[in-house]
Amino acid sequence: MDKQIIELLKRLIATPRISRNETEAADLLQEQMQEWGLDPQRQGNNLWEIAPGYDAQRPTLLLNAHIDTVKPVNAWTRNPYTPELTEDGVLYGLGSNDDGASLVCLLATYCKLRNTQQTYNLIFVASAEEEVSGQNGISSVLPILPPISVALVGEPTGMQPAIAEKGLMVLDCTAKGKAGHAARNEGDNAIDHAIEDIAWFKSFRFPEESPLLGPVKMTVTIINAGTQHNVIPDTCTFTVDVRSNECYSNEDIYNKVRENIKSEVKARSFRLNSSRIDRQHPLLQRALALGKTPFGSPTLSDQALMHFPSMKMGPGDSKRSHTADEYIKISELEDALKTYFEMLNGLVLS
Repeated sequence: MDKQIIELLKRLIATPRISRNETEAADLLQEQMQEWGLDPQRQGNNLWEIAPGYDAQRPTLLLNAHIDTVKPVNAWTRNPYTPELTEDGVLYGLGSNDDGASLVCLLATYCKLRNTQQTYNLIFVASAEEEVSGQNGISSVLPILPPISVALVGEPTGMQPAIAEKGLMVLDCTAKGKAGHAARNEGDNAIDHAIEDIAWFKSFRFPEESPLLGPVKMTVTIINAGTQHNVIPDTCTFTVDVRSNECYSNEDIYNKVRENIKSEVKARSFRLNSSRIDRQHPLLQRALALGKTPFGSPTLSDQALMHFPSMKMGPGDSKRSHTADEYIKISELEDALKTYFEMLNGLVLS
């Protein structure tokens, strides 16, 4: 494998790039792309290039991976920003698995394909703020790009195709009551009303369940009420984490919630919907022809912000993401480079 790819990943590990603070890493990546003969465009900390020979009459394939990382957890036994390559081919460092490995492999694949004759247009995007689904990430770039037919999103999936991905919506709920003295039979306890609504969240089941993603999951994760022990609280607020499947939009779920609970409900955003790709899509069919096994992913990615078919697939293991002593195996990089090229070279998109 080209040592330049490993060296680029090492340099990225050594460059702190926590979400919304990716400038130095984006600078590094931009300089590397230019050294490799590319002409990257940039908005904020997002970088992209459209391969030569773009033809608006052809379908367009987007290759996407993200630059940013989460903050390192306290349990690291190594320096998270010191790339450490062991003799048995394991590279440690923050962002090595999520999402540096996919980033360098998709960039290398793009470089290999950009001047070849394909039936599709090719675009590479290295996006920012993925870990926080930020407004200055992929969603700020997509309106600038030509229409996309399908995207291959690099995330650690063991190089198996994730053909559906759960969405996310956060609900802030407020139950109302009336204040009173706890020692007397007066007031209207907002906590009692909240308990009724929380019980509904726990027991309600949306009828359509996904064979890949299972049911819609709604979990109350935060609750606050009261000011002192002898005052009946007049408000009780609670937060609900909603993970949607591909059977419902976030707005569909929100409307169903409003119909069934008494508390006031506000959605922080409807942006992060579940995503999927049709089982007959040519991109997935190429992966299946290589012996890959499709699955449904519970984790969120930039797919949630793409309003076109997309498939998530990349080197590494999602279980390593956001953990101490994160790592990627060099053998996983080698397999990804081989698989990406075999899957995309000669791909025919309809």
